[in-house]
Amino acid sequence: MGETGTERKEPRPYTPREIVAELDKYVIGQHNAKRSVAIALRNRWRRQRVEKDLRDEIAPKNIIMIGPTGVGKTEIARRLSKLAQSPFLKIEASKFTEVGYVGRDVESMVRDLTELAVNMVRAEEMAKVMVKAREMAEERMLDLLLPPPRRGAQKAEGRENSPEGAETGTSPELVLANSVKSSPTRERLRKMLREGKLDNRMVELELSQRQIPVVEIFSNAGMEDIDFNLKEMFSSLLPKKTKRRRVKVPEGLELLAEEESQKLVDMDRVSSLAVEKVEQAGIIFLDEIDKIAGRESTHGPDVSREGVQRDLLPIVEGTTVSTRYGMVKTDHILFIAAGAFHVSKPSDLIPELQGRFPIRVELESLTKADFVRILTEPQNALIKQYKALLETEGIDLTFSEDAIAEIAEIASLVNQRMENIGARRLHTVLERLLDEISFEAPDRSEKKIAIDAGYVRKKLVEIIQDEDLSRYIL
Repeated sequence: MGETGTERKEPRPYTPREIVAELDKYVIGQHNAKRSVAIALRNRWRRQRVEKDLRDEIAPKNIIMIGPTGVGKTEIARRLSKLAQSPFLKIEASKFTEVGYVGRDVESMVRDLTELAVNMVRAEEMAKVMVKAREMAEERMLDLLLPPPRRGAQKAEGRENSPEGAETGTSPELVLANSVKSSPTRERLRKMLREGKLDNRMVELELSQRQIPVVEIFSNAGMEDIDFNLKEMFSSLLPKKTKRRRVKVPEGLELLAEEESQKLVDMDRVSSLAVEKVEQAGIIFLDEIDKIAGRESTHGPDVSREGVQRDLLPIVEGTTVSTRYGMVKTDHILFIAAGAFHVSKPSDLIPELQGRFPIRVELESLTKADFVRILTEPQNALIKQYKALLETEGIDLTFSEDAIAEIAEIASLVNQRMENIGARRLHTVLERLLDEISFEAPDRSEKKIAIDAGYVRKKLVEIIQDEDLSRYIL
């Protein structure tokens, strides 16, 4: 319990069928995309169990998800990050730019992923030593609640209580410190502390705080880590600063336990485990990849599109990136890319980059039936969200089946007439529908509200009929 040397126990990985079942709780339809993602995730676990010589040869099968906005690409990524049990980073490809232009360096995504992994491993290691840390925090708290006697009294009491200490050569101060720590008063105080009888007492803590100077670096590609390295260098040269805080006993115990657990964690071990985790199980979700697809343009902001692809290529193919925690190889990081590809096509990507994304999955546009399911089935369904929000005002909001069908019909119709923004259209339709109820909720005397198809039509039919108005409102 609490030893850092104990063997790491990995959580049981999900099977592909379990991954799809978990994704089904939040994302409606898109079965093919879920299957591809589930297989790719399971293959990470399978690869770890292959003999080492062959393991290094097995490259991850990167995926491109193609589909219009609002059909679930990003939602699949969000939910996957909770199931992955490994470092997971979601980032927009449009944030990057070619070397030489203003924008983020593509290697920064690997540094960000490594930072996430370090935080993840540090939290795991701190959890392992938390029992020991809490014991140490309790002792520090008792020292604060029961300060040791003054120096003059210490010597007199030390001679009186422990004459044999002098004979054996043990210092009277050490003998006294041990006797104070096991004194009946301290034990009574410990009992009161554990029973919560001291919870309302205030204590003043002295917590260590690293003094890091502000170093401003105008960073461009390849320069983003200099800022961190300079801060690390200066912080090791400067003395540690302490900060005094006055808090209640329970909060003080938590603060002390956190500080003690940080002292017990070996950060060198954390760094090496985090780098290994990134290299062997890291996942990067590249959203909006269609924004960097397309050949060179002679003017305007598109000038660096192909340049970004060429900068991305070595990262996806496998290279070594320098981070604060050491060199990180990207050969076995799984990349999942997603894009609407309205204007461009996956074939507009440079051939080398296309070759690094062998699995392509097309997500279907959502139908009226899908909208009905999205409104009601997922654990975070929109209808459930609005009911829970208005319940805080004492409003009992109910939707009839024909009302839900009418909302789905209107959302589907508006998507056909105008830009198809998928399930996001449901947000705008529902906000407009419940606008009056949400505004008047705190002042309403009638707390039961039933929404039927007639109410939906009454609120929205005029906007639907006036196409110019619906362009602005829905």
